[in-house]
Amino acid sequence: MNKTVFVTAALLLSGVAMAQQRDKGAMQPFSNPFMKKIRSSLADYKQPKAESEKRFQMDYTNVDVPKSMDEFKTVFSTPAISQGTTNTCWCFSTLSFFESEVKRINKQEVQLSQSYIVYWEYVEKARDFVRTRGTTFIGEGSETNAVMRMMNKYGIVPYDSYTGLKPNQPFYDHVSLFDEVKKYLDNVKQAGAWNEDEVMRTVQSILKFHMGEIPQTVVVAGKTYTPQQYMKEVIKLNPNDYVDFMSLLETPYWQQTEYKAPDNWWHSADYYNVPLDDFMSLIKTSIKNGFSIAIGGDVSESGINPSLGVAMIPSYDIPHEYIDESARQLRWSNGTTTDDHAVHLVGWAEKPNGMWFLIKDSGSGARNNPQNPGYYYWHEDYVKLKMMTFTIHRDAAKDVLAKFVKK
Repeated sequence: MNKTVFVTAALLLSGVAMAQQRDKGAMQPFSNPFMKKIRSSLADYKQPKAESEKRFQMDYTNVDVPKSMDEFKTVFSTPAISQGTTNTCWCFSTLSFFESEVKRINKQEVQLSQSYIVYWEYVEKARDFVRTRGTTFIGEGSETNAVMRMMNKYGIVPYDSYTGLKPNQPFYDHVSLFDEVKKYLDNVKQAGAWNEDEVMRTVQSILKFHMGEIPQTVVVAGKTYTPQQYMKEVIKLNPNDYVDFMSLLETPYWQQTEYKAPDNWWHSADYYNVPLDDFMSLIKTSIKNGFSIAIGGDVSESGINPSLGVAMIPSYDIPHEYIDESARQLRWSNGTTTDDHAVHLVGWAEKPNGMWFLIKDSGSGARNNPQNPGYYYWHEDYVKLKMMTFTIHRDAAKDVLAKFVKK
């Protein structure tokens, strides 16, 4: 066989083999670890990482603080949940409070929808923004009594009827939502486009995109209810049974007055202003008698330690014996006390260094308590100096309310 014939035969045989083999492809995860290393190294080169943040905090070495929730006498409360990257602590704390109230009054265990109240709060803020021609304060925050206000107008729904989360969304995130609402309302003001119906439609469209369709009815045990009917007939809550207290020298005691904080954007003047001793006594007697409390104030102090889950007022700030009405008012007036967070007070414990309160908190800091994520232990001095208002059932405050002249 000459060379030409041999090559031709080989090619023919190879072609037969190639025709028999059918290669396949499939989608496979792609990874280039070294490219990740290149990009990470270049990022570090261009912008070196900053040193770890440090904050001045109280040293709790040798301080007698609670170590566990087991040290507290508690009222019923639902499990602690996270508010994610939202500033809606006012709603999380107050609905946690109402969940405890439903159990206390009606022996039911429910989880209520925070997103339902937040949705309508945005709507009412936008409505007021139009009616005041842009003077209404627009922020994510509000007050605990805003929840009663929204419930009176719109009712409430259970959590599983309206989560306000998109599919598979792990945490609440209102950063883009708030940015979009705020920019839209700023543009409305700049253009003088004060068409209330149009503004309402646009704001609700934004809310629907980020939070989902608001429910008009809910189904419980096979029966359909409106949100108002669910509130009145199923969980049997009356928002008008709840009252709000404050303690500031800037307005006369034993009068109902306005709490002058930006988040009280509708200028509620329903707060009962009482002396500080009455303010603290009411908190203590209420929790001892089985009434929990939605309470709000300032959580920016060096005495708060999230990793230990404790909060005290250090003596280098102000000694225990000097915490009084004037010290409280001074910090409110000069801005070192602000209205920046609301929580749910659910328990108490007596120790040699005073009373401690068990605090259920939806904020991220409380999730760093390794023993009880979602909870803090607050010393009574912290509440006395830094907590500005609270909401409670009027039955817990009958003796105090009797001292006020009816409007």
